[in-house]
Amino acid sequence: MKYIGAHVSTSGGVENAPQNAQSIGAKAFAMFSRNQRRWVSKPLTDKNITRFKEHCKKGGYDPRHILPHDSYLINLGHPEDQALEKSRTAFLDEMHRCEQLGLKYLNFHPGSHLNKIDPDLCLERIAQSINLALDKTTDVTAVIENTAGQGTNMGHQFEHLARIIENVQDKDRVGVCLDTCHTYSAGYDIKTAAGFEKTLQAFDDIVGFGYMKAMHLNDSKKAFESRVDRHESIGKGSLGIAPFKFIMNDSRFDHIPMVLETPDPAIWAEEIQLLYRLID
Repeated sequence: MKYIGAHVSTSGGVENAPQNAQSIGAKAFAMFSRNQRRWVSKPLTDKNITRFKEHCKKGGYDPRHILPHDSYLINLGHPEDQALEKSRTAFLDEMHRCEQLGLKYLNFHPGSHLNKIDPDLCLERIAQSINLALDKTTDVTAVIENTAGQGTNMGHQFEHLARIIENVQDKDRVGVCLDTCHTYSAGYDIKTAAGFEKTLQAFDDIVGFGYMKAMHLNDSKKAFESRVDRHESIGKGSLGIAPFKFIMNDSRFDHIPMVLETPDPAIWAEEIQLLYRLID
């Protein structure tokens, strides 16, 4: 069974996310547990936590189909020690919020070397950042999102993901979220049936399909191998509809959260229904 949703708003409190997901017919959803553009946010209240859990239960949302995303400010591979510590503190706070809400995953972009340290050292710093957070939390899995490779971002090659996972001590609490736009923009051809299968085989060989915990379903405004991260609505970008049909008919993607981050929230309900109609 496929669990499709979108990254919904938490305006007014995290407890509103499940209801916002329900309103678009989502079976899964993503959200921010705090303001994604600030380093420090107010703690969750008992009221936030209780109502979030109540609304999830009422909407039938299992914690394993909810994919919170961390702040865009966080860089777990930052080359400067003070900034790295700031990112690690914020990331740990995000993990604690997931614990409070009873969630199982925290999705995040791995980090950037900013042309100030060797990329391999950056990958090691990212893994160490994950280790520090896992040591101070329980139950929550760190889910690394692959990137388009824009600027100095790490994570656009499957080898980057494998290297990070290799250096994470608790392999049971680390996973990967593949973003379709990022994958294509990074140079993995998922547009044709042959290319799609070749990409998945490469992922399995290099990373291991057992680490696949989630997906972001986004078309791309930019061309293949552009290394530019620009999302487009499903079927309206350079990817087209074919890759999403492959995904929706592939049992390897059953039972994981698959989340839209497409640019027009007004058509998310339509996009969700479109995706389900692609199932043969």
